[in-house]
Amino acid sequence: MVRTMSLLRALISTARMVRHTPQLAAGLPPDDAVLLDAPDERLAPALVAAALGEYEPAAKLLATTREAAEWENRDRYVMRLAAFAYGRDGWLTAWLRAAPRDPDALLVRAELAIRRAWESPARAERLRETGPMIDAAAAGDPRDPVPWRVALDHARGTHATHTAFESLWERAVRRSSHHYGCHVAALQYLSAEWYGSHRECFDFAEQAAHDALPGSLVRALPVRAAFTLLLSGEPTSVQADRIDAAADLAIAVSAEYGAGDPWPAEVRNLLAYVLVERGRWEEALEQFRLIGPYATSFPWTSFTDDPLGQFLESRHAVRIQVASAMPLRSRTERRGPRGHYA
Repeated sequence: MVRTMSLLRALISTARMVRHTPQLAAGLPPDDAVLLDAPDERLAPALVAAALGEYEPAAKLLATTREAAEWENRDRYVMRLAAFAYGRDGWLTAWLRAAPRDPDALLVRAELAIRRAWESPARAERLRETGPMIDAAAAGDPRDPVPWRVALDHARGTHATHTAFESLWERAVRRSSHHYGCHVAALQYLSAEWYGSHRECFDFAEQAAHDALPGSLVRALPVRAAFTLLLSGEPTSVQADRIDAAADLAIAVSAEYGAGDPWPAEVRNLLAYVLVERGRWEEALEQFRLIGPYATSFPWTSFTDDPLGQFLESRHAVRIQVASAMPLRSRTERRGPRGHYA
């Protein structure tokens, strides 16, 4: 009898998936339309030009962000340009040759040096060698917090003490008190994986979120703390409550942006992962709809070499989970021709 009931439940669940999974694709772009780390309309021309060995569009873009104090955009563009230069740096070499004191070129050079050092077997030694490059970038514009985000990443890799790190942090927030990149760098330093603990990580993230301005992505910082905790293993019941609260806050932040907006895409990708891990399938599906075509490498590269494939696989699995929980027939369909239940 028990085996019969189990088989029946399995058959019903399969029927639900077959019936409802296709309709749950509404609002989701097809797999072949999803892009990984797609640049926005401002960055794309600079990357195309860099591929041709031309640095002028990148120089103009970063100069614009510096002059307009667009620190969040500046940080993202610097990271993407440095990531591109990791494999093709001829354009950056030409830029530095033409303008060796350009604060924007110096900043991209520092970010690139940090990236290369992090992947070196002699990481700590290589990172120490990049210190003068970061100092040069920081001297370029006293208002700019981005070199200090680079310095915070550098400090984590060189085993800086808490006192040294706090000194860098104070200089960073003095320039931009709610800069998202600097907060992420600080959160990583305070994580249990590095020089802190899950409690420190959550405490910092929750306080930063509380102090952040409306609409700031810093308000979603606790979901990053939740992610590091989930990666470390099974959370306790108290930690699970904290993770769910972080997800709830990130859902509220996500709702402040339009569907398919590339700006909060990384936060939404991260939130979708956390919701999947917590078994909150319908909420995860809604985030995948809001993400639209903008898959991001983080968080998926934390556990796979195929982030786009993992994104698509997770999205499909969420649709199946939601479909399997839906009624096989709607209330209207269960009624007979005279309004009675069939």
